[in-house]
Amino acid sequence: MKKNITFFTLLVVLTISAQSKYETGMQKAFDLWKNNKTTEASQLFERITNAKKTEWLPPYYVATIEIITSFGLKDGAILDNKLKKAQQFLDKASTISPNNPEITITQALLNTAYIAFDGQKYGMTLSVKNNSLYQEALKMAPNNPRVILSKAEWDMGSAQFFGQSIEPYCKDVQKTIPLFEKEKLPQFYPSNGINRAKEVLKKCKKQ
Repeated sequence: MKKNITFFTLLVVLTISAQSKYETGMQKAFDLWKNNKTTEASQLFERITNAKKTEWLPPYYVATIEIITSFGLKDGAILDNKLKKAQQFLDKASTISPNNPEITITQALLNTAYIAFDGQKYGMTLSVKNNSLYQEALKMAPNNPRVILSKAEWDMGSAQFFGQSIEPYCKDVQKTIPLFEKEKLPQFYPSNGINRAKEVLKKCKKQ
């Protein structure tokens, strides 16, 4: 009996220690990202991914950083390498956490990065995929403000491209503000968006 108690105590201590290392590493990666050290942040999230193979957030953040930093690139080879890496880590995150709306809208953002780089080459096929992804994410999480905001911004871009009003989608963006404000999320879970929503609403008022 005493041996069993000792083993259980040791197991608890090791679990707490491992969790502490994970939390410390994640916080450090976020701090690097916050200070615009995106390469270092991505590399640390990647190391955490390799160490914690059951957590979807580290590979998700590797993918997110690679996608965000691909916008504005002029070199197609560099962009393609970044987005291929992002896809690999997004696939890892999806394997760990299937049917995850946060991963789904990030897949759409990855597609948008390709479209932004070369709309003529990627626009038609990836736009159709994005429409499907946003509908899928909205069905999974109809009250997730990041899902609603991401879909609204995508719809706005499409409306502007075809010379249509963005007003219907401004109402969707407005709806996200109270949803963002009342969110209570697990540690390290994606929580961004409210500032972006407010910026988009400013554009809406100028229409």
